[in-house]
Amino acid sequence: MGPLDRDRGGVLTAAVRWVTELLQGDDAWDERLSEAMQRLGEAAAVDRAFVFQNVRDPQGRLWMDKVAWWRSEGTPARLGSDDTHLHPYFPDYAPWIDIFQRGEPIEGSVTSIPGGQALGRDGTRATLEVPIACDGDWWGFVGFDDLRRDRAWSPEERRALETVAGAMDAALQRFRREEDVRLHEERYRSMVENGPAITYIDGVDDSASTIYISPQVERILGYTPLEWRNDPELWPRLLHPDDRTRALAENERHNETGEPFQMEYRLLAKDGRVVWVHDEATIVRDDRGVPRYSHGVMVDISERKGGEEQVVFRAYHDELTGLPSQAMFEELLELSVSRAQRHDGAVAVLCVDIDDFRLVNDSLGHDVGDRILLLVAERLREATRETDLVARRGGDRFLMLLADLDRGETGEAAAIRAEAVAQRIRDSLAAPFDADGTELYVQASVGISLFPQDAEDSASLQRNAEAAMFEAKKSGNTGYVVSARGAFDSAAKLQFVTRLRKAVDSQRWTLHYQPVVQLDTGRMTGVEALIRWIEPDGTMVPPNEFIPLAEELGLIEVIGDWVVRELVFQYQAWNELGIELEVGFNLSPRQFWQPDLAERIVGQIDLGRIDPSRVMVEVTESSAMMDPDRAQVILDELHAAGLAIAIDDFGTGYSSLSRLRTMPVKVLKIDRTFVHDVHDDPQSASIVTAFLELARGLGMTTLAEGIETPEELAFLRQRGCELGQGFLFSRPVPPEEIIAYAFGGIPAVSALRSA
Repeated sequence: MGPLDRDRGGVLTAAVRWVTELLQGDDAWDERLSEAMQRLGEAAAVDRAFVFQNVRDPQGRLWMDKVAWWRSEGTPARLGSDDTHLHPYFPDYAPWIDIFQRGEPIEGSVTSIPGGQALGRDGTRATLEVPIACDGDWWGFVGFDDLRRDRAWSPEERRALETVAGAMDAALQRFRREEDVRLHEERYRSMVENGPAITYIDGVDDSASTIYISPQVERILGYTPLEWRNDPELWPRLLHPDDRTRALAENERHNETGEPFQMEYRLLAKDGRVVWVHDEATIVRDDRGVPRYSHGVMVDISERKGGEEQVVFRAYHDELTGLPSQAMFEELLELSVSRAQRHDGAVAVLCVDIDDFRLVNDSLGHDVGDRILLLVAERLREATRETDLVARRGGDRFLMLLADLDRGETGEAAAIRAEAVAQRIRDSLAAPFDADGTELYVQASVGISLFPQDAEDSASLQRNAEAAMFEAKKSGNTGYVVSARGAFDSAAKLQFVTRLRKAVDSQRWTLHYQPVVQLDTGRMTGVEALIRWIEPDGTMVPPNEFIPLAEELGLIEVIGDWVVRELVFQYQAWNELGIELEVGFNLSPRQFWQPDLAERIVGQIDLGRIDPSRVMVEVTESSAMMDPDRAQVILDELHAAGLAIAIDDFGTGYSSLSRLRTMPVKVLKIDRTFVHDVHDDPQSASIVTAFLELARGLGMTTLAEGIETPEELAFLRQRGCELGQGFLFSRPVPPEEIIAYAFGGIPAVSALRSA
């Protein structure tokens, strides 16, 4: 090597060192990469120096992107122009891909290398190009061009580019790591600053003084982060009085032991609201294990807590009137009977049913009906002592519990007291009610049952009171009837029982069908069969007026068998017309406990050669949960026979989630009391949403009962409820109208499409 070559080699080495230091130490090296190419190009006495990065287009094709370059004065640009950055590898430079991926350089005269002809169009006569990797993957290449001669590249020049390529690899890896850290920090900051929860860092002192708290604290509690940090005593001061001792003790334990803090408690917001939070925190330690700070997250769970409290409240209170529910009534009745047994006392149960109240709903609407029921509830409370309990059983039926009565020698004292209350009830309802400016008169039928005169336990008390109420309703004279162990002497009861028995013998029944609609399409997918008793004069008696008595008289099995036979016949008739629907029917509580239930139902279905999976057996939630172990066996038998099972009136009973999870239930029918005005009632909305999530988690289909308005429908569709039925679509109709619906559509379903 001559003096000139040695001098040039020293210059090139110095340039490589400068470029390497730039790549290793300058965070903005990517912005100075063209300057680095100039240093290298001038030191190597070449005409062009450049860096290309690999990129892919949307179709996945590989391109070379010129990210840094230098060219000597008078030398044309590679790719024809300095403004031209991109050039595809295919077809001219396709062989380079395999060469570079093997980590090998491309060097020599353009007449001897792959793609040389294309390079020659830019004036290149010789090129030296070395691949650049990034963490083992081929990233691009760095190179020199000579436009003056067919240059033979020296080992020093090759090593120079290999050194630069290695420094580029390290710089790119460092850049990627820094970018990953930056993105992670940005995501974390975004999550902390914009997420739904409060994130905080507290000191490990007694007052849990705050080092950092995220901005969500202002939205959730009304205090700015600055206010929170500047007042070390703010958190203890905001603790709800009922939770303060427990929360402070848990925080002290957390700081002293280093064990995680986890607690649900209440805080008082700046505007006085009570906010439930779920708070979790862990101790962060330094390298020596010394606690540095406590890092935690607070989540606002007020809505969930409100939903839980509301579910509990709904289980023991009526939603409309706020009166105790039947569940609370039964618990308190059980306690009252126990006290009476111990102390020789007496208990009276009154069952109050508003006469013909359905006419109010039908003529004036359910909103007016609900307002009247509220006023009735108030008057019933006024007619009793403070120690007496007034409960709403459902619909237009109420229950009263008169506890701790004096039994007396003959038991007449308790009866006199109960009859006096019954008369006060009638007197309290005598004054007219105001229904939107219209005077409305309401009467009630009252049944009375007494412990121990005609009932020995709480269940018998309720049953006999209801039977007595039914007697009072049919007699239409005194307005109340005192039960005598169910053996009434009145001609009214005898007449009604005789008519019912004749109806059973002559099968004076008919089935009406209410469509089940797929909410997202409006398509009718099934029907629910509802029995009606046709009186000789053509009057149709709804099931709630005769089914309880039929159960008491032991006639329900015969009626139930007729329902299944008629359902099978009607299914066959529809099927012959090409109408494919799922048909459902209800089991009364007494039917459900029949020992041969599955056998009786399947026997009728087999005779009709019907696929049992098209038949939906509906069991009320209260029936299924009355004796869960026995109910599980019965439901398993029905399921094994191929029948579909629905839990009816869900939300009105006492479902155990662990039990419900094991029951072979296909459809969960949400009771109409929760669907009513669900779009306007946040509590109902929370409960229905929870029911829908529960059903999805259990793999069950949801069906909402009693849909009456487009707004209710829109809410249910938005929350993902799959099926529904109600007056918005259709009332229960005769079977021939179902045929019209099947071929012409349900007229009111336009409401669904516009919802």
